[in-house]
Amino acid sequence: MAVDNEVYDRLGETWWDEASPLNVLHGSITPGRFAYFRGVLARRLGTEVAGLRALDIGCGGGFLAEEFAALGCQVTGVDPSPVSIGVARAHAAGRGLRIDYRVGAGEDLPVADAAFDLAYCCDVLEHVSDVDRVIAETARALRPGGLYLFDTINRTHASKLLAIKAMQQWPLTRLTDVAIHDWDMFITPAELAGTLERHGLVPGEMTGLGARARPLAVLGGFISARRGRITYGELSRRLDVGRVRSTAISYMGFATAG
Repeated sequence: MAVDNEVYDRLGETWWDEASPLNVLHGSITPGRFAYFRGVLARRLGTEVAGLRALDIGCGGGFLAEEFAALGCQVTGVDPSPVSIGVARAHAAGRGLRIDYRVGAGEDLPVADAAFDLAYCCDVLEHVSDVDRVIAETARALRPGGLYLFDTINRTHASKLLAIKAMQQWPLTRLTDVAIHDWDMFITPAELAGTLERHGLVPGEMTGLGARARPLAVLGGFISARRGRITYGELSRRLDVGRVRSTAISYMGFATAG
C-alpha cells in the first residue's frame, strides 16, 4: 500500500482547522505527548529550558513547534510540505512566536552539524522511506549530549486494527479517503533502538502513547467524526491521548547523543 504523503500539501492549509482530519493530531495528542516530553526535559536537562536550540523534524503545521517555542526554546522547524510550512509560519506569527521554519526532508536536513541541544520527531518515522538516514541526519544535527525525543507507531496486530483498518479503511470510521499509513512501514521498539544505537544515539526509555478513553467511546468518536457530528479536534480531545502502559499501538521515548 503506497502512502500518500502529498495529502499534507492538499490539506496543509487546514492544520489548525478543528474540522480537518489533520487536527486530530492536535486536540489531546499534542498536549499528551508534550506533557511527557516536558517531563523528560526536566529529568535530563533540568528545569531551565529557555534558550535551548530545538529542531522539529517533520513539523507539519507547527503544533509542537509552538509548544516548545512558548517554553522559550529557539525552534527550527523542518518539513517537506511547502504548504504546511507556510501555514506554520503564519500561525506562529499570529501568536507572536519566533520560529525558524524551513522546507526540507528528514533525510537531508537543511541545518548545520551539532547545531541543536534537542531534536524531536513525531508522527514522522512511519512515513519516511529511509528511517536509517533520518536518524543519521538527526544524530548529525545534535550536539554531543543532546536529547532526541520521538514517537511513532508500532508494527503489531493491534496497530493494524486501529491505524490501518479503523482509521483508513473502514468507511464508518476512517479519517480520510487516502492511505496515510502503510503497516509495513511501522517500526517496532527493538528496530528503532537498533537504528538509534547504530548512529550513536543511546536509547533512554520507551513508553506507550495512546487513547485513555474506553474502547467503545473511541469507536463511537471515530464514527461521530466521520459522520460530521463532531469535529476532528473534538474527537482528539475525547480520545484523551497520553502516556499509557502498552506500546502495542504507538510509543514515545528519548535517546541521548553520544
